[in-house]
Amino acid sequence: SPPSATSILKRQKQLRRKSVRFDQVTVYYFARRQGFTSVPSQGGSSLGMAQRHNSVRRYTLCEFAQEQEVNHREILREHLKEEKLHAKKMKLTKNGTVESEEAAGLTLEDVSDDDIDVENVEVDDYFFLQPLPTKRRRALLRASGVHRIDAEEKQELRAIRLSREECGCDCRLYCDPEACACSQAGIKCQ
Repeated sequence: SPPSATSILKRQKQLRRKSVRFDQVTVYYFARRQGFTSVPSQGGSSLGMAQRHNSVRRYTLCEFAQEQEVNHREILREHLKEEKLHAKKMKLTKNGTVESEEAAGLTLEDVSDDDIDVENVEVDDYFFLQPLPTKRRRALLRASGVHRIDAEEKQELRAIRLSREECGCDCRLYCDPEACACSQAGIKCQ
């Protein structure tokens, strides 16, 4: 019997099928929003992103690597400036033991690019996912157009951090499954 011809509709579906590509990188950019989905180690105002992306950019693998290198160098430059600022403040306050108006007035603008040496630091060896202090997260949100930061998140995050400190059960030496909170929750006695 002759081979059956595929219908035109089925052929169009096959052509539209998505596939993985290894020759390019597609990056979706999202506006920054207050998160409500993560628990920072301190303070409130977690960082999140908008529901939908606001732009898309496609790179070749080489272009993407170069873009990452530029971005990482900029992040490293900012981090080194913050470290240098902290060191200047510590020097002026004798390691935080003496109050200093000059130290209190210092900002990142007071740290010159000449004071930091990004070129002699291996960018790939540097850890980029540094926790951001609360003030910096709030500043990022405001700079991204978030005018009203929900203060309730701060209380919720504090409660979550406290609940994480209290885990396990009160069993000592032996486990009584009828009194053990772990056993009653269906997990091994902690």
